[in-house]
Amino acid sequence: MRAVVTVVGKDKTGIIAKISGFLSERNINILDISQTILGDYFAMIMLVDIGGSKTLLANLAEECAEMGKKIGMSVHVQHEEIFNAMHSV
Repeated sequence: MRAVVTVVGKDKTGIIAKISGFLSERNINILDISQTILGDYFAMIMLVDIGGSKTLLANLAEECAEMGKKIGMSVHVQHEEIFNAMHSV
């Protein structure tokens, strides 16, 4: 199963390392990643494979949101199909 992870917040050192390490600890594979800096802000979107993880998607979303708060970022996780449905016209 694939999911979309979005990360937004003030730019600072180590964001990608913290997020990718967090996902790796849960056996979640990053399939694709795009990130950019917009002025002082960091924005990243990742397509991840959560099929190897024992963490349920709902729990993963909660854990990512909590981890995001700890590092001062907004981190959201959605099932790929929900993300696509929300962003199609």
